[in-house]
Amino acid sequence: MFVVTGGPGSGKSSVIAEVARQGYRSMPEAGRAIIQYQMAIGGTALPWSDRAMFAELMLAWDLRSHHEASAFEAPVLMDRGIPDVVGYLTLCGLPVPDHVEAAARLHPYNELVFLAPYWDAIFSQDAERKQDRREAEATGRVMAETYSRLGYRIVELPLVGIEARAEFILARLRGY
Repeated sequence: MFVVTGGPGSGKSSVIAEVARQGYRSMPEAGRAIIQYQMAIGGTALPWSDRAMFAELMLAWDLRSHHEASAFEAPVLMDRGIPDVVGYLTLCGLPVPDHVEAAARLHPYNELVFLAPYWDAIFSQDAERKQDRREAEATGRVMAETYSRLGYRIVELPLVGIEARAEFILARLRGY
């Protein structure tokens, strides 16, 4: 399992979709789906309403995704991972509960983590992505710090088109 992390609007999901199009498995991001579901049911576990509950739902989603992905022998690309929940809480200035930290340590990914850095040329906001540019940049930094602290090796994706970014990832996956 290989994580692709970074700030919102940095091209993570797009490059994962391109790698998946070329035959690799992937697991979707928790945050966007949770926001969509919560908005559809009138729920409050949203990053602008109840950040702690939003983090708990992301943790549950990511634990399930980790479990599902572990059944495959071939590499699986994860659109964010459990350590992203640690990073999210840190970014929000919320305490990281012991069980969240434990989950990040007990359910590891491949040591190589791809970081999609903030890229002004592709950043955009939408109904689920309400963060501004400053928060998007800060999110990328916090994710890099969080994964590094947990012992992962960060590989920054180049600021190039989707196909070239996908090839960058694929070249590294071929070694595993």
